[in-house]
Amino acid sequence: MNLSINKFFLYFYSNMAKQKPQQKKIPIQPLQPLPQMAKPWQLQKPMLWLAIVVVAVYAISLSFGLTELDDIIFMRELKPYYEDMGNLLTSFHRGLFHPTNDMYYRPLFMDMMLLNYKLAGDNILAYHLVNMQLHMGAVLLLFTLLKKMGLKELHAFVLALVFAVHPVLSQAVAWIPGRNDTMLAVFTLSFFIFSINYYNDSKIKWLLLGGLMLLGAFFTKETAIFNAPIAFIILVIILRKPWLDKRMLVQYGVWIAAAGIWYVVRANATLTWTYADTHQITSDFLHHLPVLVQYTGKIFFPFNLNVFPIIEDTVYYYGIAAIVLLIVLLYLNKNRDIRTILGGLAIFLLFLLPALLVPNKMNDQSFEHRLYLPMLGMLLLLSQTILIQNKIEDKQLFYRYIVLAILLAAININHQQYFKDPLSFWKKAQLASPHSAYATMMLGERLTDNLPQAYELLRRSYAMDSTEKYINYYYGMMLQNEDSMLQAEKYFKKEKEISGFAECDFLLAKVAFNKKDYVSAQHYLENYIAVDTVNRIAHNNLLMLYLQQQEYTKAHDQLKRMQQIGFQIDQQLLDSVNKH
Repeated sequence: MNLSINKFFLYFYSNMAKQKPQQKKIPIQPLQPLPQMAKPWQLQKPMLWLAIVVVAVYAISLSFGLTELDDIIFMRELKPYYEDMGNLLTSFHRGLFHPTNDMYYRPLFMDMMLLNYKLAGDNILAYHLVNMQLHMGAVLLLFTLLKKMGLKELHAFVLALVFAVHPVLSQAVAWIPGRNDTMLAVFTLSFFIFSINYYNDSKIKWLLLGGLMLLGAFFTKETAIFNAPIAFIILVIILRKPWLDKRMLVQYGVWIAAAGIWYVVRANATLTWTYADTHQITSDFLHHLPVLVQYTGKIFFPFNLNVFPIIEDTVYYYGIAAIVLLIVLLYLNKNRDIRTILGGLAIFLLFLLPALLVPNKMNDQSFEHRLYLPMLGMLLLLSQTILIQNKIEDKQLFYRYIVLAILLAAININHQQYFKDPLSFWKKAQLASPHSAYATMMLGERLTDNLPQAYELLRRSYAMDSTEKYINYYYGMMLQNEDSMLQAEKYFKKEKEISGFAECDFLLAKVAFNKKDYVSAQHYLENYIAVDTVNRIAHNNLLMLYLQQQEYTKAHDQLKRMQQIGFQIDQQLLDSVNKH
């Protein structure tokens, strides 16, 4: 039985194997293309666009002249200093405004001005061009840094765009001495980038470049003393790097070495100015503290900008509204990073701290160019607000910030107009800061086409503060023009006591000569040409005084000095000297 069953199954399976399976005909359908996914929107060549924006906004500044606020010192009074390339090293051994009696030590700024002069001479356009290029470099470095700090590229771009066009920073670009802050930013932002690079890949080149950039920042402006602490904040607080990691410890050593080199070089410079009164430091700090509110208002509502702002004439309500607005915008972002918020706030305050410590007797203005680096902290705060982190599509967010940039650029270009010449500058300064004796004085001196109004402003300035730098000089000049030469003498003498202004010696010599006090006239002229070595009139008058006083040896020495300078000597005067 079993055998029969087996034969049956073998027969069945063998027949099944011989049968061909029936194939069902399926109609061939043409291939359908797969649905294409929409490509995410992406900004093309962001760095190129940032560079173009900087040129578009600041091209107007290339036609500007001087404001006669400090720039006249760097562009005209220091020209003899720029003639000697050896002074590239001398800059590291002297103060900025004065070789010894000065608190400002900024050698790389002086060297940049020297090189600018060597390349372009008196061509003011070249100086404005360098300022624009420095700002462009700072904008591109900021964009790079924000990306390295973890921001999305579009977010980094729009924040860098705001920085590029923001009118509160226009003074740093349109005003030639403002390059001190743009130079500092180039060194500082590079330092932060190289510090992050070194931590990420441990390459020695980033460590060395970071140290070099930190050193450059130190020798550009004193604010750089906070660069290393802020680099620590960026790496440890914001980027969450372990502070005792070996790569961090190595960088600490480089930072300390750079600070040590700067300290030793500065200590061996010829600066003798000291500011050791703790009570005065505290008093000046508290006096300047309100500018934090005022500065914040100017960032968010840049409608009350001023070329020469003082605390007394700057409103607070914009600042209070800005602080409230910032808090609300941070609160509305549920994905805010508290570490970035705290880090941004610390960066903003630390970079502004030096401005709060400037002695009142040296500088009582809350200049807006001082916001240049602190803006990094404010931009980091903005990166954590609902204005940046929201559900708006990237393309829509981009276009919204383009509209904002256009608005800010328009305000910026309008504000730049006040830097085009001295009269525009000081009219704006006096209008916006009517309680500033200095601004009132400077405007009065420049109203040459309206002497009654000019003299009224000078008298008003003198009534505000008779110890204001240069007010006694200008007041004495006014009296001379009114034929009160003898009355002017005491004002010139007082100005010498206050500021040591050399021009007073030249005018005092004129007063002494009219009083027939030839000995004093000779003394004043000798003092004057020791400072202004190329004033032909002063040299000529001194030579005549030597002859009149029959000091023939001094007359021969003075003649040789004038010939060495290259002055053309009047033949009659030359004959008079040669007779003796």
